[in-house]
Order: sequence, then structure tokens, then C-alpha cells
Amino acid sequence: MAGDDVTQTLAAMGPRLRVVRERRGVTLADVSRVTGISPSTLSRIETGRRKPTLEVVLQLAKEYEVALDELAGTVPAPAVEPRSTAPHSFGDDKAVLPLTPYVGGLHAHKRVLRAVAKPPGRPRQVSHEGYEWLCVLYGRLWLALGNQDLVLTAGDVVEFDTRIPHGVANAGSTGPVEYLIMFGPQGERLRLRTPPAASRGTGDRKAAE
Repeated sequence: MAGDDVTQTLAAMGPRLRVVRERRGVTLADVSRVTGISPSTLSRIETGRRKPTLEVVLQLAKEYEVALDELAGTVPAPAVEPRSTAPHSFGDDKAVLPLTPYVGGLHAHKRVLRAVAKPPGRPRQVSHEGYEWLCVLYGRLWLALGNQDLVLTAGDVVEFDTRIPHGVANAGSTGPVEYLIMFGPQGERLRLRTPPAASRGTGDRKAAE
């Protein structure tokens, strides 16, 4: 392969890595937790601002369960199948179930952390661009957010800027933890909509009359 061909292959590999990651329904933070590669490095590779090393390509190909030929563009990518409702196993202790297509903007996942015999050490933290909302459905979730350590239980909801270092772990020993995550680009926020107070006041006045 000529030098120009190698350069073009490496340049095209970043977008292919992004397609494969999105096809698996995982975020840069998820990949970072498993591989140890920082989210910023992964982002620069996916956008073509950084050429991936062979070691990184091999590591990502293994985690994504994709052939190197597909990443290099020497064979066609597999046809996109309808999104499965089966969770993806990602890492040693987490299953991820995409609830929305990963195509930018807000997207949601359901995640499950397996049961542990005893609480682990403080969760490993990562930081990246974006904003996250987290709701615990079952179990006890340990959220390490910056210098804070929060233990969340069913029904607890938190929201935070993902540029703050954060990480999660199963905080209990009685079973798995299930939680929902909504993630959006930096600056995108959920909008709380409730009936206007004025409308309720008008109704009260009419009832009094």
C-alpha cells in the first residue's frame, strides 16, 4: 500500500470507528472506562484530528467485535439491522440497552451493573463534553461526582455537567443495579414543563365565585 493510500485509510478509519461505536449504542465515556483511552483522544480519532495507532485500532476492534478489514474499508460494512432490544454486554460488569438511536442530540440508555459480593473501591472517573441525567430504577448506585460521593436508590434522579469527573459502581451487595441515562451535547438541557400557575389560580377564582 502506497504512502498516500495509508494516509487516506487512516483518515477514513476515524469516522468508521464512530459508526461502529454508535451501532453498538455506547458513548465515548463507556469506551473510555473499558479501554483506558481518554474520551478526548477517542473523540479526536473519530473526527480525524488524530491518527489512531495500531495498538489503539486493535484494542477498539476487539471491544467493538469488528474486523480490521471493515475498519480499513477493504470490505463492505455489514448491513444495518433493526435495533435489537437485547442489551449489549460491555466490559466486565455492565450491560447497555440503547433506548434511542445514537444519531446526535439527546439519547437514552438503560444500564445494568451486575451484583457484587462487596462494594468496590471508589469508581474510576472520566470527564467529557456533554450533559447527563441519571435515574435509578433498582438497587443502590454509587456515583462519584467530582469530590462528592453519592449513594442513590430507586427513584433518585441526578443531573450534571459531564465535564465534571464522574463514575459509577454498584454500592450494594444484595443484587444488581438498574438505571436510566439520558445524555445530550454540551449546553443541551431537559425542559421541565408544568401547567402555568396562573391557570390554576383562574380555576380557583371561578370555583370561589
